[in-house]
Amino acid sequence: MRKIFLLLPFFVYLFSSLGYAQVSDGNSPFREVTLKVDTATYSLSRNLISFNNEYHLPFQYKQEDEISEIRLYPFSFNSIENISLARSADYELLDSVVNVNNAYYRVKVRFKNLTSSQFLNLTFAVYDTTSAPAHIETIKLFPYTKTTVNFYPESEELFVGEEKIFELVTNNIKNVKVKNEWVKSDDIDYRVSESNGVLRLHLHPNDIGRKTLKISLQTNKPFLNPNGQIVYQLPVIEKRFEVKGSRLKFLNLDRKEVTLDEVSRQKGTEVMIDNHWALSLQKTYRIEAQEEAGGALVGEIFTRRNVANNRVLCWLRLYNYHRISEGYLYIKDGDEPKFITNFNITPKTTISSISIMHEGGDWTNNLSVNPGETINLKIEGQGLHKARFQFDDLTDITSDSSLRTEEISVYRFKVPISIQRKKINIYNRAVNTGFSIAVKEFQRPRPFDFITLDYGDVPNKVSALFDGPLFYDHTIRDVIFTFNPNLIDSETRLYGKQYLDFDIRITNSKNELIDQRRIEDILICPGENSPRYSFYTDKQCYSGNLSLNKIIGRKTYDLDDWSRIQITIKHDKDKHGDEGQTKNIDIVLRKKIRFDIDVSFPTGLLVKSQGSTGYGDFSGISMAMIAQFSFYHPEKIARFRPYKIGAGFLAFNAFNFSNSTTVERNVGLVVLGSIYPTTRDAKLTFPLFLGGGYFLGKDKPWFYLLGPGIRVKI
Repeated sequence: MRKIFLLLPFFVYLFSSLGYAQVSDGNSPFREVTLKVDTATYSLSRNLISFNNEYHLPFQYKQEDEISEIRLYPFSFNSIENISLARSADYELLDSVVNVNNAYYRVKVRFKNLTSSQFLNLTFAVYDTTSAPAHIETIKLFPYTKTTVNFYPESEELFVGEEKIFELVTNNIKNVKVKNEWVKSDDIDYRVSESNGVLRLHLHPNDIGRKTLKISLQTNKPFLNPNGQIVYQLPVIEKRFEVKGSRLKFLNLDRKEVTLDEVSRQKGTEVMIDNHWALSLQKTYRIEAQEEAGGALVGEIFTRRNVANNRVLCWLRLYNYHRISEGYLYIKDGDEPKFITNFNITPKTTISSISIMHEGGDWTNNLSVNPGETINLKIEGQGLHKARFQFDDLTDITSDSSLRTEEISVYRFKVPISIQRKKINIYNRAVNTGFSIAVKEFQRPRPFDFITLDYGDVPNKVSALFDGPLFYDHTIRDVIFTFNPNLIDSETRLYGKQYLDFDIRITNSKNELIDQRRIEDILICPGENSPRYSFYTDKQCYSGNLSLNKIIGRKTYDLDDWSRIQITIKHDKDKHGDEGQTKNIDIVLRKKIRFDIDVSFPTGLLVKSQGSTGYGDFSGISMAMIAQFSFYHPEKIARFRPYKIGAGFLAFNAFNFSNSTTVERNVGLVVLGSIYPTTRDAKLTFPLFLGGGYFLGKDKPWFYLLGPGIRVKI
């Protein structure tokens, strides 16, 4: 007995190794693999299960993105150089495989969409210390989850011929298999559907009395029962209902909806209806929407013959619309009601209008779209719920919550950027509806960053130019606009053809017009890098540069100082609508210094001669002829600074005609600085003079002067 206990650990190790050997190829480097999710740990030695004739490591999950820690226990650490886990779309690798103190290897992953994932496995590449290729070890995983579905009806009362909808409560709606098919029974038919994240149960009773409903549901991902068996079948939901009938027998039609059109009005539609002993063959019955006599005729049903499934084959002719929600339909023999039924009578699918909403816009009836854009499309008409619309080459990205009624259907589409069609036809069940969507190239105004201006300074993009005047101190040889078509379109945003207008106005320093030109419809097409380049082919596409001297009469190099070249660039409104960009460019030929001859009449000058004492004598009216320099303001157009510097002749007391011997007249060479008022275009001003000079007829000729004067501008 003692030997058996001593050998027990050996047998446990042996059986665990044999179990794992069934999973691998028999050459596994791992003696054990564990997977930890939340607080539960699963191992190959204890939890291995067989599924589809293959062994899997099962684990239970509660969330779609569970985080798991995997531990690998190798037979020997010395023979393993490195272990890596292959990447997969089913999980996200949170860290790499790490050797934990030669006790085990550990790696952490976050699973993705466990309910919808298929063939989930972990693939490890094991590199040994030799140069042999890596050993690939695959561990197949089997995720399972506990899914519950409960039914808490608010009422246990049903009525024959009426469909009633209840909500099913579940903890994982994604794992409930929804077939959307009716499950038939003698008592109550049912089907399960999903709408806006809610699991719904549709009930349709067939017979009156106390009836028991048994609902059998299946899951997409199974769960394990206490015996470790894989189970997809949920526990049967059993509820009892009190089914009440009407005074009249309800006859089911094999169709829940019939279309009213000319064919169903004149020839009729072939249908099958429940058989009843009181239903006569080869007879026409009226169908009305009220039990009392005198109701409007909704349709007629002609019973033809019995069929094998206890049904009657009939011709159904329709004359009016009806909805199940509006109440029952009464089958009458003359004015006497015999049976009741219910079904929808709806119009034929017809389209009255189609409108499109571009991103950031409103609904419009202009059915034109651009490549690469996302649009909303609204179809209005009748009977649209029966339609199956298809659209040439459009990518449907419509969400489940989009509006869909009998009168309106709203879709959301992505127009492929590489779409080849010029017209997108709209089909209903492969039949052309006669409506189509036109594909037009973008003609969206792009900022003027694809235009470069060169007037002698450093070339600049037009969009980056300063909005105020651009001063230039040299002769402008030419004004050249260069276009870069490759900047118009990109892979992610299209602008299309650019139609430009240029307004050119040239004035002199007095703002008098010298020349004026207008250039219209300059077409710049996107370059070869555009995804739509092959669709922009146009003989009118402008290539090359735009030279101003080839357009204007007075060339730029012949313009005087302080002339202005004013250019307005804008998108053609006829082509781009009211959007468009506008850029005003104002190039000014600036001059820093002006040289001229100035005649002024200084009076009351305070003159101090060299060697004389005191402050000097005041003169009478003198005359000065000065060659002087005027200085322009650097930030204003043709505006002088308030000072001037010059040299010339000064006729001292030139206009003093007194015979007094004290009156001294003389002529001198003078250097004058003057301060002037900066009033524009003033012919007569009163400057202040400061300077010095040399009298030609005196022994001590050097002198200094200060005083006001009268300036006459020639």
